[in-house]
Amino acid sequence: MSNSQIKKWYNHFKDGRTSVDSKPRSGRPSASQNENVIEQVWTLVMVDHRITVRELVNEIGLSIGSVHSVLTENLGMRRAPYLPDMAPCDFWLLPKLKMPLKGTRFESREDIMRNAMAQLMTIPKDAFQKCFQQWRKRWEKCVHCQGDYSEGD
Repeated sequence: MSNSQIKKWYNHFKDGRTSVDSKPRSGRPSASQNENVIEQVWTLVMVDHRITVRELVNEIGLSIGSVHSVLTENLGMRRAPYLPDMAPCDFWLLPKLKMPLKGTRFESREDIMRNAMAQLMTIPKDAFQKCFQQWRKRWEKCVHCQGDYSEGD
């Protein structure tokens, strides 16, 4: 933000403004907030629950921000948060690969890949199976809690 914008906002708040939200104004209504567009988004999502925002953008012709607004504000949908405890690579595999290689300097990307692959091959198959059993317990708990955060086992 430029200095002139900062001064402008400073003066707005100095003069009593209490919010950064836009004030209501007259003008053309939003093209993305009409019932037809909302219905189109709803229909596409119901037909394909795995549809991406980018696919919706391409299909309907709205901006990414407008599609996000329709999904969250009009349809009450929320994006699932990223939970590292639900990603086996984050809670199990990466620490097993990182710790033995920590502090090692590599000459090239190929050297990194070779060493990481060698470390990966030292992990027994039954360790992977145990990982996925733990993962199943984690996602069952997540489903039981309806996605709310919970700590511990």
